[in-house]
Amino acid sequence: MVLFRHQHPCLDYEVCIHRYLARSFTHTASGLAGAFSYNPMKQRKMTLRTRFLGLIAIALVWLAFWSRANNAVSDELPPEHSRVSVTTKQGERQYVIHIPKSCENKTPSPMVIMLHGFGGTALSAAKETGWSLKADREAFVIVYPEASRPDPAKPQSFRLNPQSWNDGSGRFHAGEKNIDDVAFIDTMIDEILNAHPIDPQRIYVTGFSNGASMTFRLGADLSDRFAAIAPVSGTCWIESPQPSSGLSICYVTGTSDSLNPIDGGYPKLALGGKDQGGKPKPPVQLFIDRWVAALKCSPEPVMDKTTNGVRKRLYQSELGKPEIGYVTVDGLGHHWPGGVSQVSSLLVGKPNDKLKATDAIWEFFKSQRK
Repeated sequence: MVLFRHQHPCLDYEVCIHRYLARSFTHTASGLAGAFSYNPMKQRKMTLRTRFLGLIAIALVWLAFWSRANNAVSDELPPEHSRVSVTTKQGERQYVIHIPKSCENKTPSPMVIMLHGFGGTALSAAKETGWSLKADREAFVIVYPEASRPDPAKPQSFRLNPQSWNDGSGRFHAGEKNIDDVAFIDTMIDEILNAHPIDPQRIYVTGFSNGASMTFRLGADLSDRFAAIAPVSGTCWIESPQPSSGLSICYVTGTSDSLNPIDGGYPKLALGGKDQGGKPKPPVQLFIDRWVAALKCSPEPVMDKTTNGVRKRLYQSELGKPEIGYVTVDGLGHHWPGGVSQVSSLLVGKPNDKLKATDAIWEFFKSQRK
């Protein structure tokens, strides 16, 4: 069911940036007009210093945004990466796959699927997370699917034609058009299994932001395909997950992520301002508790420890598996922990290296089998 329309307030950080910039431009234009017109009353209320600082703040926002746009990842594939098309009932879809040389034998390899965020791409996810380098070192196959975009005939554009996942929230074109991303991923896995020696007992999926929310949906709808999932800095929009098969979860987020607020509510940009509106996000602990109940884990964590600002809580079932790891990183904004930042901290909060999410998630995945 479609929950939102384009004219409704946004929920994800990239859309919030667009909205904020539009407002900023309007305010800047009116401010500049006032700056060059003489009004004694206004002159007394606004000093030159105040105007200057306001213009500098707006300029920094624009520079941060254009830095993101101008530093977009090239469409050129890295060595040993291939782009593959998949035919679905809704048209052609694509993914990028990297098969390390250590996996080019007859021994079935594990496979990790990495889902990019709203407005991202397969290659931007590869750059941000470093999963391909990890695959080379640990001998597993890594796959980066492409989400759909409003106009499939035109190339991906962060500002004009952004890719998004139908994560169950009804947001974006993917939700409004009811894009069947679950079927796409399911078909993609089948085709990869037919083409390469993959261990079906060791297939994992992770994702960031909108990709993390899609990861939760895949865990609920395709639980029989995955040994474990690892959403990062995203919301679970599935209110009553009912996985048909047990799977483990590792959830990671930052305590200072104002766009994925840990206590729930409406997202904000890191530099402040009004709530961005739309549908409030649930508190993280609420959807962790829902999955704890769905997977029949202990209602209280069997482990809760904090080291160097990284708090790790572990919930387990009576047999030890499945299990749920809930990890928070102190002071971290809306970033892939330990990754290559794609957006200025002015907009999405500060990054830090207290946790290398790719390393931590792989360690979790390695211990999980179907």
